[in-house]
Amino acid sequence: MEIPVVDIAGLVSGTEARHAVAEKIGRACRDFGFFYIVGHGVDEPLQQRLEAVSRQFFSQDLQTKLAIAMARGGRAWRGYFPVGGELTSGRPDLKEGIYFGAELPEDHPPVKAGTPLHGPNLFPSGWPEFKETVLDYMAAMTRVGHALMAGLSLSLGLEESYFADRYTADPLVLFRIFNYPAPSGSPEESGYGVGEHTDYGLLTILKQDLSGGLQVKIKSQWIDAPPIPNAFVCNIGDMLDRLTAGRYLSTPHRVWNPAGQDRLSFPFFFDPNFNAEVKPIETGVVNDNKEARWDRASVHAFRGTYGDYLLSKVSKVFPELRRKVL
Repeated sequence: MEIPVVDIAGLVSGTEARHAVAEKIGRACRDFGFFYIVGHGVDEPLQQRLEAVSRQFFSQDLQTKLAIAMARGGRAWRGYFPVGGELTSGRPDLKEGIYFGAELPEDHPPVKAGTPLHGPNLFPSGWPEFKETVLDYMAAMTRVGHALMAGLSLSLGLEESYFADRYTADPLVLFRIFNYPAPSGSPEESGYGVGEHTDYGLLTILKQDLSGGLQVKIKSQWIDAPPIPNAFVCNIGDMLDRLTAGRYLSTPHRVWNPAGQDRLSFPFFFDPNFNAEVKPIETGVVNDNKEARWDRASVHAFRGTYGDYLLSKVSKVFPELRRKVL
């Protein structure tokens, strides 16, 4: 029951080896819905800088961090939230964090149109290294996301460009930096940093520090997904479950902080374009596992754009902001 590790160098470089890589990814998606990736080509010093500036940011006092509070981000839904400011399944998470997305100027068409989740990011003032590091990391992860989606297309026996042609040529990319304070007791006593859930979109690419604490539910059994140096954890979201008619299932997971210190986590979400209508690949059979899902909801009953789906979910995470944005 160990989550597989896949070397994706063949995908990143575009060599013939990408077909063997895609086969391994497909097997991991069918058996686990989670897999580690190595050979991704993301610069280690960049990752180290990201971790350093993140620890520095969260070490500041609350008032300083609230200078980039999400309430200031408006419809772009960007910025900082304090511990307990985000909900999962209606319960406050034991984490604080910062929301980012693609950096878009005010004159960008979707921004001018007032499209939610589009716009400029909020960055601490007078700290150019923080902004530069975050944007460089997001650019690197976007490249990895494109390579992985090509591999997922091949793993399903589709044209390599299947997802890019229909959904991800201009993807909706969202990035989070989370800090989980050291808990006062066990997860049963103090609660989980994030409770059981599945992700909304296509693909999540996660960098975690060395604290551990990520747990994945495989065949009704919780298993650990411990950190592996210079590896990312990837998992399927609800929209890939829907697109593949349940062939690849989005897998529940949860987080707690087992360390006696703060825990950092960096999830990057590579998702369909906001206006893309998400339609399943024609397989003839739909594996609707809603009875086994953590929320008993069917991702296959949904109709509409990815933006519709995302807003219906995210507005439950920040109910206070919902009235201002929707």
